[in-house]
Amino acid sequence: MDLQTVKRPIGVFDSGVGGISVLKEAVKLLPNEDFIFFGDSKNAPYGVKSVEQVYQLSKKIVTDFIAQDAKAIVIACNTATSAAAKRLRSEHPEVPIIGLEPALKPAVLAKENSHVLVMATPLTLKEQKFADLMKRFESQAKISKLPAPDLVEYVEKGEVASPKLKKYLRSILAPYIGQIDSLVLGCTHFPFAAPAIAEIVGPEVTLYDGGEGAARELRHLLVKNQLSRTDKRQGKVTFKNSINTEAELNLCRTLFSL
Repeated sequence: MDLQTVKRPIGVFDSGVGGISVLKEAVKLLPNEDFIFFGDSKNAPYGVKSVEQVYQLSKKIVTDFIAQDAKAIVIACNTATSAAAKRLRSEHPEVPIIGLEPALKPAVLAKENSHVLVMATPLTLKEQKFADLMKRFESQAKISKLPAPDLVEYVEKGEVASPKLKKYLRSILAPYIGQIDSLVLGCTHFPFAAPAIAEIVGPEVTLYDGGEGAARELRHLLVKNQLSRTDKRQGKVTFKNSINTEAELNLCRTLFSL
């Protein structure tokens, strides 16, 4: 692969700022790569929209990334992955497209006959992709689903440990306190609230998210397609958002530095 192709950036997008949790894992694993992160906060949350709406929004972002010469694209959003990844891959076979799925496998395999709670957006939990994933592991663990659409809104406002956020979390998690072994954060916004969630469910409950797995898959596909940078350098990260204000971009930078 020629040098100019290898030097192209990697596009990462989410319905808002939550995908920065995945971006952080990718930068950690691939520090010499350049990344463009796009958060579609103007249209957040995706998790309460229809599949077709999410597909159309995702398609526009992917088209824009390709116009910016992205060499690979990460859909850092569980909802957009469920609704759009398969179609987008078939439409753009020329670019590796990496998606997200809830980290159910490591949660189930960590302990025999455990009770695993999956927190995600309503659309992620009702899509066939998650139903298929759940079916693979339902004989090995008790798996419960917990839609948490409002948690996205809190993170979008930069509220990751506020009293209002904790009150909301306590209200939805109350039936599961003392009942679960692990909790899967099935939305890329949710890891930013992980300390607050851990405080409520207790130290005996292990939290899992899919960001690290997506970063590893990105690295694998870059190597496979001979797209990896091998030069020793510090890559750069560019933040863009559909709410194109300095306040929104500052929130992105703040979350990235957490």
